[in-house]
Amino acid sequence: METRKEIAAEKKRCGSHNCTQAVLCTYHDFTGMDEETIKNAGNAFAAGMGNMEGTCGALVGAGIVLGLATQDKAKSIKGMRMIMDKFKQRNGVTQCKLLVSGSAFIPCPLS
Repeated sequence: METRKEIAAEKKRCGSHNCTQAVLCTYHDFTGMDEETIKNAGNAFAAGMGNMEGTCGALVGAGIVLGLATQDKAKSIKGMRMIMDKFKQRNGVTQCKLLVSGSAFIPCPLS
């Protein structure tokens, strides 16, 4: 059985989803939304939000899922802080541009 990380990575790798969409669609069952609707919600977040190479799309997707799943602002903020901290510990940075091509180059976390 594939893990959710493997499922998200495959969605990204095959080119059918940007990083945000890959996370959103992989965890759509936590959101109360169908997969097509949640995928469309992630359209604008490609390549670090609108091709601006900002915050990693996987993190954006995680934040959206967290907010929809908890439906609680304080819990969402606390949970997102934990996700961001863990991600930064693992990868060194949270910015798309630095993850994929900058001085902190590492393979995309979804790959």
